[in-house]
Amino acid sequence: MHLYVVRHGETWANAEKRYLGSLDPALTERGREQAQALEVNLPKNLDALVVSPRLRARETASILNEGLNLQAEIMDCFRERDVGVFEGLTQADARERYPQLWSQNITRRWDLGPTGGESIADVVKRVRDGLVELESRYPSKNVLLVAHGFVAKTIRALAKSDFSDFYDWQLSNGSMLALDNFEIPTADAETLQTSLPL
Repeated sequence: MHLYVVRHGETWANAEKRYLGSLDPALTERGREQAQALEVNLPKNLDALVVSPRLRARETASILNEGLNLQAEIMDCFRERDVGVFEGLTQADARERYPQLWSQNITRRWDLGPTGGESIADVVKRVRDGLVELESRYPSKNVLLVAHGFVAKTIRALAKSDFSDFYDWQLSNGSMLALDNFEIPTADAETLQTSLPL
């Protein structure tokens, strides 16, 4: 499978550098422009369009699909990471309101997440399960996946079987990660966890 992962265009929360997981804002004008700019640079031989259920991803996919005319398939497993009580906050807000969680570096713990949110392990499992499904349904096909920043990080780390630069690497809004001949790694979760920086 050839996998092309797009991060949705900008929203107001992205522009204000706020945690944005389960929140569901629309694209800004700039976000729509980012999607339009990307649309002209998409591969021409795409076979499938898979989309996160979040509005920002669906709006981005709609713009990208104008020239593709593919049947968009919503897959919940590719939604953004839910960061619970941190949702909608800036890092400064989160540090001030939840000092105990912040002191635990809670968003970077493999098995723990902010109160009401998901751990990294939770996200890795559901994204990996989704990729297994895509790989079984679209072998040797070209798949466009419109999703989110944390999802893109996770897919890239899984593709490399290496989480060592997980926190440093970032896919910008309205950008695409191309993974040719993508295969689900055989490494188990415990092995993957050991490459995650502390």
